[in-house]
Amino acid sequence: MTTEHVDVLIVGAGLSGICAAYYVQKECPGKRYAILEGRESLGGTWDLFRYPGVRSDSEMYTLGYSFRPWRGTNAIADGPTILQYLRETAAAYGIDRHIRFQHRVQHASWSSADGMWTVEATRGSDGSVARFTCQFLMMCSGYYSYASGYTPSWPGLEQFNGTLVHPQQWPETLDYSGKRVVVIGSGATAVTLIPAMADKAAHITMVQRSPSYVAALPSHDLLAARLQRLLPADLAYRLTRWKAILLSMYTYQLAQRMPRFTRKTLLKLVQDQLGPEYDVEKHFGPRYNPWDQRLCLAPDGDLFAAIKAGKASVVTDQIETFTSTGIKLQSGQELAADIIVTATGLNAVLMPGVQLVVDGAPVELAQTLSYKGVMFSDVPNMASIFGYVNASWTLKAELISKYVCRLLNYMNRHGYSQATPRRPRGAVGELPAVPLNSGYIQRSLSIFPRQGTREPWRVYQNYLQDVLSLALRPINDGTMVFARRAVQLTRHQPKGETRPA
Repeated sequence: MTTEHVDVLIVGAGLSGICAAYYVQKECPGKRYAILEGRESLGGTWDLFRYPGVRSDSEMYTLGYSFRPWRGTNAIADGPTILQYLRETAAAYGIDRHIRFQHRVQHASWSSADGMWTVEATRGSDGSVARFTCQFLMMCSGYYSYASGYTPSWPGLEQFNGTLVHPQQWPETLDYSGKRVVVIGSGATAVTLIPAMADKAAHITMVQRSPSYVAALPSHDLLAARLQRLLPADLAYRLTRWKAILLSMYTYQLAQRMPRFTRKTLLKLVQDQLGPEYDVEKHFGPRYNPWDQRLCLAPDGDLFAAIKAGKASVVTDQIETFTSTGIKLQSGQELAADIIVTATGLNAVLMPGVQLVVDGAPVELAQTLSYKGVMFSDVPNMASIFGYVNASWTLKAELISKYVCRLLNYMNRHGYSQATPRRPRGAVGELPAVPLNSGYIQRSLSIFPRQGTREPWRVYQNYLQDVLSLALRPINDGTMVFARRAVQLTRHQPKGETRPA
């Protein structure tokens, strides 16, 4: 088996992987890199999900890359448009030429003696193994399983004679024209599907055990359009982007500091959309505070318009059992359905299917602490991109990518082959790394690393704090420990780690 060596190996060719590749080739022009993508095409989430209406739930001025500005006036874009944007970005910067498709990473082993990772990936349909070595490993493979979504085990599920579909495996040939559709779930996917399917379906019903917060947002940014008419394109984009960043930070902080006021405001806005007779508290008043889970967006109030037009309805109840013709609820109500869509979430995983080994010892990421939301305690030369839960994923992806490049350049200047965030000997309080109580997160907390109660082990959900931490503070912070390969050491140096300079 031949082994190919690159300086930086990126796993995943979605939004994060393309971002990482751009910054590696821009900030570290002497580094050779490759991208391993398990699927046959780039785009990640935006290539995988094909259900009706799939779209962003962050404004495109921040979901798009800062180095390739989003020029449209539509703040919310559909999935195919985002996928085309990613394809064009990869082609424009030559990133697509570095992607090895159908390379699914299975095993990654670090050797301190060699100062490199050895990565094995199954290749193509024949399952042959490709081997790579690299100085630095960047995991950009997301946080959920692409193989299947999450579907609860409801009683009587096997009795249903209609079509059952999960949005993650949406059939291209599914015809729902004139059909009775039931969508189970109340999250972003359900809120997207219902207005998208409402015009063709005979009727569509959202069945939810408990509600989510839903806010109407204009699909076009009037300020962005005005700025684009009055100012140079780059300046207009920067102002629009910062407006979106600061507004999202403000609304999140408001929700954290004044949850009752934020809840009241959100429910009033829904009441204004649906009228005084609608039971907003029952169907759109969650038991949790705003931003304990992600806020769902309804561009131009499309969900509320479908409900007002009588094309869609919301039922808040528990499922007792599936029947041959639909669903029976605990209240006794029965919902007839030709198609049932289980918009019940994802199966969260971290670095799906990858076995990590450091100097012969298997690594359990759940036993590590997250270092600045970028690396893992006692795991050398590896970063993972995990975006914000309260803002655009891309904002954090860019900060992490640029931080990794700063780290690589620092190591080059000082002749280091290894950078390891060492867990402190003293006690560090621990918290969950992902501050959401969403079902797909709570089901998988045991597989995620923890975060500490103090820097640099805290994971901030705040862009400005991360700019300070990742872009402005020194790389050598006294926690990151640097080392040279054993063959590079003189007889006056201890083998292994060096003290931070």
